[in-house]
Order: sequence, then structure tokens, then C-alpha cells
Amino acid sequence: MPPKVRVRIAPSPTGEPHVGTAYIALFNYCFAKSQGGDFILRIEDTDQARSSKRSEASIFQALRWLGFRWDEGPDVGGPFGPYRQSERTGIYKKHALELVEKGAAYPCFCAPSRLEEMRKKLALEKKNLGYDGACRAIPREEAEKRMAAGEPYVIRLRVNRDNDARTSFFDEIRKKEVDVSNQEVDDQVLLKTDGFPTYHLANVVDDHLMGITHVIRAEEWIPSTPKHVLLYRAFGWEAPKFAHVSLLRNADKSKVSKRKNPVSLNWFRAAGYTREALINFLGLMGYFTGSAAERFGLDELMQGFTLDKISTSAPVFDLVKLQVLNEETIRKYATEQYITYLKETLDFAARYLEPVLPHVQERHKIGLGFNAWTDMFFRTTLDYTVDGLLGKGMEKKQAEEILKKSASVLEDSKALIPVDFEQLLEKIKDESGLKPGAVLMTIRVAVTGSATSLPLYETLAMLGKDRTVIRLKEANAFLRSR
Repeated sequence: MPPKVRVRIAPSPTGEPHVGTAYIALFNYCFAKSQGGDFILRIEDTDQARSSKRSEASIFQALRWLGFRWDEGPDVGGPFGPYRQSERTGIYKKHALELVEKGAAYPCFCAPSRLEEMRKKLALEKKNLGYDGACRAIPREEAEKRMAAGEPYVIRLRVNRDNDARTSFFDEIRKKEVDVSNQEVDDQVLLKTDGFPTYHLANVVDDHLMGITHVIRAEEWIPSTPKHVLLYRAFGWEAPKFAHVSLLRNADKSKVSKRKNPVSLNWFRAAGYTREALINFLGLMGYFTGSAAERFGLDELMQGFTLDKISTSAPVFDLVKLQVLNEETIRKYATEQYITYLKETLDFAARYLEPVLPHVQERHKIGLGFNAWTDMFFRTTLDYTVDGLLGKGMEKKQAEEILKKSASVLEDSKALIPVDFEQLLEKIKDESGLKPGAVLMTIRVAVTGSATSLPLYETLAMLGKDRTVIRLKEANAFLRSR
């Protein structure tokens, strides 16, 4: 009898819950439930600089809103916890040292400066930029002494470099063997100098210890899978089955990203999209139900779900299609359902907009109430005119330069709160040589679509850095096309 199916999703709590997480979760969830298996939620929070409890809580909330219920996870417990990677660091170190003891891994003492020089040299020689193996030959006794003395080190996997050595795995969705030469696989870092694991080590150790039978994830992980297979072999473990789902794409075939589209599940909810429409939409993009019906819910999708029916083509994230599904869903609601939907959406929107509510209240007039001031937070596109984007006394080229510089500065920043945006854009304003009010007006119209809006920096913080950058770029593209 085959083992009970166990699958997982493992999002990183480093920002807003991403629609791509929901997309992968959908296929994992439906497969597990169709097979009478378990669906596990694991939090990959080893990036301590970017991970946050707020983001983690947001992930839980968004996935529950869509209807997913996990059998094990950080908030519900389970027999294979902890389910946060930051709480499992001792487990990873123990396993990494086991590999060193077996000779399957080794400590590497190379300084970052040496690694940088090595990469530059390999790049000039047009060779593979992987590690050159300088520490592979250090005798074990010497390595142990250096480790004991406190010298900084990482632990790397010792990959078989024989010319004919190869690694392969079978992809359950593409129904084919993926085979690569070990010459293309780096001596990957498993444990970093701070004692935290890399994604590769934590992923393999957790999947094995948690009994994961099928790893269903995005196709961007295909190049990493041979590394994972080698790790399973090094430990002497049986690897799970691998299935790689095609990435969501924009119309131009580029990967769906926050730089071009709204991708936060919180944004979709606050903007009035229903859970039913979003689930239906995500299912249509990557799964063939076997029938002509294009309207289905989570329960219907689970029935008879198989990996064979997941598409290998690149699905286009078509917001027009989602809007059609959403409108159809809402029209079919019973009156009580519609009232509940409105209450939930408006309540969520109020919480989403909490930082700007005092400013809205100050400006509230009959005919110019809440919606008039907040509509721009939920729109996917804004309406521009050339004159509107030109601050007083400003030429088109100057406006383009301001928008370009503003987008660039914010894109490379960690702006979160109003003062962050103010400090960054003050510099743009000062360097422009133009009247401060004119510069800020161009930015205001680009981001809000109007010369009249709530306080600028509070508005930018509410929109978030990524959405702000997108709008600055869209406004610049509009100007350049005129």
C-alpha cells in the first residue's frame, strides 16, 4: 500500500501574501484532499532581516480567506513541528555536520573577498560561476581545528565531479526525466556562517522529516532540484516525487511580479474580488478539469484532481478575465450573500486604509466622501493627461526625468512609512532645480491620478513601495509615448 499523500507549501513571510503562493497552494491542497492526504503549511523564515510576524499573520489570514485549511502548521501544531524554520536551526546544523562526518560535505573558510575575485575571474574566462572547490582538499583534522578556533566557515555539499557523473529526476507534471551533468551543479552552501541553513538544506531536511511524499512547486525550482536530489542521496534518504507547475505570466510572457501587476492577495480582497472568483481564475489558468465547464469552486476542483491535468503551458494572468469571473460571481449571490460580501470587503478595506482614515474624515463632504478619496487605492490603472503630469513651469522631459529618478530611488529602498518616502523624494526634489511644489505635483498625479489627494507621503506608504514604483513607471511610459 503506498504511503499517505503529504504535501506542503512553504511561503516566506517577507511581505504581502503573494497570488503565486495561492496558485501553488491550490494545486497542493486539491491534490492532497483528492487523495485523502495531508496539506501542511510551513513558514520559511530563515531570512531574518526580511521576515516578520506581521507578514506571517497576513499569510495565514489570506490563505484562510481563500478557503484553505491546513492539517499541520505553525498555528495549528502537528506531530512534525516546529513548522517555522527559524525554530529548527539546531536540526539543520546537526544534519549538516552529519554530512561533514560522512565526507559528503566540507567546511569552507573562503572569505567573501576571495569568492568575489574568483567569480570575476571565472566570468572573464566565461566559465561556470560555481565555487572552485578550493577548500575541498583541506584535511579533516586541519578543518576541525580551524572550526574549533572560531574561524568563520560555511558548510558546502561535496558534489561528485567525475566527468560522467549525472543527476536526474522525473517530473510528474511534464512526464519526463530531467537529467543534468554534475559539472553544472555547484558545491552549494548548506549552512551559512551565522548558523542558519540555506534554502536547499532546510527544504530537503524538512521535507524528509515531515514525510512529504510529493513536492509540488513552481517551475523556477527545476534548476535547484538536482541539488536537492544530491542531498537526498548524501543523506541516504528516498526523495519525494517532484512536480513543477508553470509560472503565472504577464501578457508579454514575463513572470508575474509586483513590478507590473497587483500581486498581493490582500490587495485583491480589499479591491472587492471574491474568493470564489479568484479560486476559479487560478484553477482555470493551470488546470484542465476534463469538462467544458469553466465555472467551478474549490470543492468541485478537488473532485478527481490529478497531477496529469495540470497544464505545462505558461498561463497568462489576465485581469480582464478575473474581473468577468468576479462580476458573474457577485451577480449570482443571494441577497444575504451579497450583504455579507459587502460587509467583509468594506471592513477589510477600512482596516487596509486605517492609516489614512483620519485624513479622509477631515475632508469628508457630502458628495465627496470616503470613495472619492480612496478610489485610487483599488484601481489597477490610472487615467493620465500630459498637462496633468507636468508641474507648473515644467517641460515634458523634466517630468520624465523626475518620474524615472523617483521610481529608481524607491525601487532600491526599503521604504515603509511616510517619513521614508519623504526623505527619499526630498532629495529628488532638491536636485531637480525646479520648484518643490511642481516636482511633488508630478509625483502626486503619477501615483494618485489626481492633483487633489490625501497627504502625499501617507498615501505612498499606504499604497506601498512596489505599487508606488509601478505607477511612477506607468506615468513615465505614458509621457514618453506622447
